[in-house]
Formats: sequence, C-alpha cells, structure tokens
Amino acid sequence: MPEPQTDTQTDPQTLRVSHPREGVTQLTLNRPERLNALDHDLVTTLSAELDRVRDDRSCRVVVLTGAGGAFCSGLDLFGYGDGEPIDEPLAVLDRQRRIAHLTEQLHTLPQPVVAAVDGAAAGGGLALVCASDVRVASTRSVFKVSFITAGYSACDIGVSWLLPRIVGAGAAHELMLTGRLFDAEEAARIGLVARVVEPEDVLASALATAEQILANGPGQVELTKQGMWLALEMPSLRAGIELENRQQVITALTADSAESRAAFLEKRPATYHRR
Repeated sequence: MPEPQTDTQTDPQTLRVSHPREGVTQLTLNRPERLNALDHDLVTTLSAELDRVRDDRSCRVVVLTGAGGAFCSGLDLFGYGDGEPIDEPLAVLDRQRRIAHLTEQLHTLPQPVVAAVDGAAAGGGLALVCASDVRVASTRSVFKVSFITAGYSACDIGVSWLLPRIVGAGAAHELMLTGRLFDAEEAARIGLVARVVEPEDVLASALATAEQILANGPGQVELTKQGMWLALEMPSLRAGIELENRQQVITALTADSAESRAAFLEKRPATYHRR
C-alpha cells in the first residue's frame, strides 16, 4: 500500500486537501466550530478545488468528509459572509446558484466521490452527501433535510432530484415534508448510506472503498459513474441498453481492458494508464 502523501491546504481556515493514498484526494470541510456549516469562504474554496480536481488525472477517487465530529450542518444561518444585500432578489439568486453549483460539481466529476459522514449532515450537508456516489456513515451520524424547518422549501441544492433517486420517492417525500431528524441506522435501511461503522472507522471505511475502486481501470470507472447516473434519467430500458452497448465497446477496446484481463489471469495487480 502506498505511503500517505503530504497534506496541502487550499485555505487552512475552511478546507483541508490531502492525499492519503496514491490516486485519492481527500477534501475535509474545516469549520468544526460551526459544525462545518457552509459560508461564503467554504463554498468558494470547495468549488474552486472541485474545479481543480476535475482536471487532475492523478486523482481517481475523491473522499469528502468533515472535521471535528461533524460532516456539514448546512448553510451558516449566523451569516453567509459574502457582503451581498439580502433584500435584492437577483443578488440572493446569484448566491443560491453558487451554493447549489457544489451539488452539480460533485455529481459531474469524472472521479467517484465517497462521502465519509461522521456527525451531522443537514440541509446543504445532506445535499453534499446525496451528490456523492458512495456514502459511509458513523454510528453517531444524523441526517436532516432541514430546509423546510428553517422556513424554506425542502426542494433545495438538488435534494428534490437526488434523494428520491437514492432512497425512493416515498421515503424521500416523507423526509422532505417533515424535515425530521433521522439516524445512521435508518439511513442505511432506506439505502442512503452503504454501511454504518464506528466513528473511529468511518474514514478508513471510505478509504477502503476508494481502494476497491482504484483496482478498476480509470476510464472504466469514469464511464460507469457517468452511465449509472444517466440511466436514472432515461425514459426506457431500450435507451439504457443502447448507452450500455456503447460503453462496453469503448471500454473493451482500451489498453486498460486488456491489462485488466491479463492481470486477472496472471494473478497480479493491474497497472493502468487510462488508454
């Protein structure tokens, strides 16, 4: 197993960026005194880092987590801190779009995103969880749509599209209309998280998932992420199969595909080059 790489800090006040394994970029929301609530600095810094990661071919998996025993408690209601007026609709709309863009960025990254959730994931924090591709939670994690209980619509930051596709419309609609708190056990039961582990194991569990993803070809993983989400938007089985057919032909003709088969037959780890 490769040695952990040196941490780098995009903005030490809001976001820690590290590389715990070769091919893995860990993004740690770092406002523990505010339960990693989203303010202007954190949104701006995280958005810029996601843009950088998108074009980083050395990064094959992203692990998203929070510092200090919380994932993300949502928008910082004590002040967003961008200096924009709060009584001008277009300025507020611009702010809303910048915040919601985080969901789109995570969702469309070519790299899979594994969310390591420990503690609160509410409102915008829940949106970040939903926008991830694999979700692991600790036993002390709690989740909440929360927008509706704060005086807003529950349809925010992509949750109305993502949550029903992850847990089903019935469960999602009840959680959105009530805004109630639910724990990690329920999150696992309805399929929001893949598994629940002890708090001290949540990051290791997420990294173990990352390791399993890294064992597959990078192009194969990218197309699988793209295809599995596109399939949720397709109107028919026929359309889904046609997309799959094209993915299979493209991946089968890559050098990494041949390397994967050779490594399996020779009982050795594969070496991929994304070609």
